[in-house]
Amino acid sequence: MKALIYEEHGADVLKFRDVPDPSPDSRDVIIEVAATTVNHLDVTQRNGWFTMPGFTLPHISGMDVAGTVVEMGSKVKSVEKGERVIVDPSLTNVPQDSQLSGRGDLYGELGVIGANADGGYAELCVVPETHVYRIPEHMSWHQAAMFPTVWMTAHHALFDVAQLKAGEVVMIHAAGSGVSMAGIQLAKRVGAIVLATAGSQTKCDKALELGANHTCINREHDIAQWAREVTHGSGVDVVFDHVGEALWSQSMFSLAPRGRLVNCGGTSGNAPVIPNLGYMYHMGLRILGSDPYRYEEFQPAWSTYCTGEFESVADSIFPLSEGAAAQNKLLQGDFFGKIILEP
Repeated sequence: MKALIYEEHGADVLKFRDVPDPSPDSRDVIIEVAATTVNHLDVTQRNGWFTMPGFTLPHISGMDVAGTVVEMGSKVKSVEKGERVIVDPSLTNVPQDSQLSGRGDLYGELGVIGANADGGYAELCVVPETHVYRIPEHMSWHQAAMFPTVWMTAHHALFDVAQLKAGEVVMIHAAGSGVSMAGIQLAKRVGAIVLATAGSQTKCDKALELGANHTCINREHDIAQWAREVTHGSGVDVVFDHVGEALWSQSMFSLAPRGRLVNCGGTSGNAPVIPNLGYMYHMGLRILGSDPYRYEEFQPAWSTYCTGEFESVADSIFPLSEGAAAQNKLLQGDFFGKIILEP
């Protein structure tokens, strides 16, 4: 099969070439990949800036895998050849008869398709049968492929970790990103008031189209002051952040008493500074790390997504052979939604 693979870290290391086809163990299936997406972790690991525990070289990225079942292990019962499926990339609850079993330590060396196991940047991908879910006929490959990493990340962070509720105010940064695109819609669905920040007016306008109540260009304004103005001095109940350093201080000063800052990434840097400990403890602020979602969360979230009430925005589509250009587009930040690769 053809795959986009790298054998060393760096800027120009991706190679589109032939690699051996994967083969299934008795509880595995082989997926012919129809679509995958580009995520920040793909670029971060390729450059060697950070690698997940268990990462090895050579590596095939691609955490979002949508495709057709083309081969099955001898004990597979829950899926059939020819079925269109999406993959849960988080390798907890994997049966022992899968070659990907034994990698489910949520707080250690958690196995993740495309992160420390070969993923969707290839024509074929091997996954456990327990981690595939049928795609409804009305849903396109692109809509399906945009679900796993961004929607599951946003769903877990907002509801399991931050405990966002109807009537609360949530501020969501980097509205042009996939995870924020999902977060805006999920928060609106439960009845929250959504404040979205982004780096340009164009991205702010698109955030409003997705359901944000108020938007702000975070490169031009003090978002803490803006948040206070919008909430009539109260502050926001939750900040949903994956930007990190650049907006950290302003995020903390945006929070209402006992407000929660939930973080799931650091695209602008991983070493933010708490601006004022006295303010933090006096106001009862809570800083929450959004840990990995649980296996049992995937099915309910996927079922809700399949209702068709949400919009996943595809910024652009690249053939897999042009994956390097797709990753460069991500690094430049000139996108709204997800960048898709098609093998």
